[in-house]
Amino acid sequence: MREFAITRIRVAEVTLNSAQVVLALLDEAYEKKTWHGPNLKQSIKGVSAKQAAWRPGPGRHNIWEVTLHAAYWKYALLKREHQSLRKAAAKVLRSPRGAKLLRQLYGIAFHDVYHAGQIRLLRRLMER
Repeated sequence: MREFAITRIRVAEVTLNSAQVVLALLDEAYEKKTWHGPNLKQSIKGVSAKQAAWRPGPGRHNIWEVTLHAAYWKYALLKREHQSLRKAAAKVLRSPRGAKLLRQLYGIAFHDVYHAGQIRLLRRLMER
């Protein structure tokens, strides 16, 4: 019978603050470096008016419409409103109401990621 030495490895415990996570997600979805590809801001960078108006087919959305939706959903100019939204989120997350709004704030971040993906797909289709 063989005996094996068992080595115990102690791994540092990682604690995540929900407020920090949701603020990081908001930033990554809109303008920070991401692991998944271009964020929303990078997805629209360098798109000409002609490219923004191109449709992959009749009745299909174009980059202009998707970007307008993302901006309007944040209620105005995209960059300014993203910054205002982030400040408001940081403030509410420090309050007792913050925990109740976490799910909605995650959704806001993923909304930007979703539309960034749509825009990237439209850009690739346009190149064909």
